[in-house]
Amino acid sequence: MDSQWQRFEVFKQDTPTQLHQNVGTVHAPDAEIALLNARDVFGRRPSCVSLWVIPERAILSATAEELAADGVQQALAAARATSTDQPLKTYQVFQKKSQKHTMTFVLHVGEVQAATPQHALAQAIETYGATNVFVWWVCAADAITQSDESDVASWFAPANDKVYRQQSYYGNVKRLSRDERTQITQKEEAR
Repeated sequence: MDSQWQRFEVFKQDTPTQLHQNVGTVHAPDAEIALLNARDVFGRRPSCVSLWVIPERAILSATAEELAADGVQQALAAARATSTDQPLKTYQVFQKKSQKHTMTFVLHVGEVQAATPQHALAQAIETYGATNVFVWWVCAADAITQSDESDVASWFAPANDKVYRQQSYYGNVKRLSRDERTQITQKEEAR
């Protein structure tokens, strides 16, 4: 039996005009607790107006390499063909377009109407294009738990007055030599 809570992907929107971007994950027993954990971990810095959490198991993910395989293309074509008689629902679409270490975000790019996650992936590729996309994610819109507009003032506004510094601001941490540790100890004892 697995003793771990389920994993949720966290998406943060910095301003109302920007896209939601994946900023990491949290573990929680349910979506509401995941949203609170996400607020504590990712929303405690300035520039946050919205958070989404999505159960990892609710996301269909496909890499460019997987999509290049013949079997995957056939499966996507089959998903398009077999989903025509099923009711459509809204799926959110996400892309990762950069392989740079400093820009690893998966961005929300829009939504599609589809019958299944596989059909949604096929629709997303057709709608948003596959040029320079390294990773695709799709999930049903009803799998997303999100902060409410009324939460902005109490959840995110207090962080606007905090000073945030990148860790590089504090300089390098190095291991002290034995002599340096002895000198520090002697100075502390002298006080």
